[in-house]
Amino acid sequence: MNSSGTPLTPAAADGFIARRDALRQQLRARRRALGAPGRSAAAHAITRHIAASRWLHGARPIGLYVSVGLEVGTEALRALARRRRCPVYLPRISNYRARAMLFARDHGELTLANRHGIAETMPARSLSVVFMPLLGFDDAGTRLGSGAGYYDRVFAFRHRRHSWHRPVLVGLAFACQRVDHIDRGRHDVPLDAIVTEEGVEYF
Repeated sequence: MNSSGTPLTPAAADGFIARRDALRQQLRARRRALGAPGRSAAAHAITRHIAASRWLHGARPIGLYVSVGLEVGTEALRALARRRRCPVYLPRISNYRARAMLFARDHGELTLANRHGIAETMPARSLSVVFMPLLGFDDAGTRLGSGAGYYDRVFAFRHRRHSWHRPVLVGLAFACQRVDHIDRGRHDVPLDAIVTEEGVEYF
């Protein structure tokens, strides 16, 4: 289905998927072309922009990912959140078949239990802000992820809200990952803001 809820024909659905897959390949190439020094410098600039924002004030719980591969690095951001006394929750896949995930407290290693053996998870809707990885984004705040749909599923409740939009969904990306337009599917949950090395932009 498209963003208006209209069912796609099989041919249209195939075209939608093909366009997205081709765009993912292009964006991965752009990100790789930055080189390790460029990606590292951009990640530190992104952390400085977030440090100057209000998102890490008030010791509010935040969601944050552990960067893998060529994603925007989050090590400095995790350290910043700890210094600001913001409890950090990391995404953890809870059901591979259902492509479901939850957020578990970050104690330096990803585990569902604390030292007392008590599970420490946080409902996604209770987080103040969530910093999300992505492959691409456009000027409307449409996020293109890896295609598994974990984030869209865990934040699907945002589609049913019209006035209260917690948590704030913030994409972390390199400026080269911006594109003119991304076809938005029915299940795509848009971003509230994006942070690149160039600064913060709200949608």
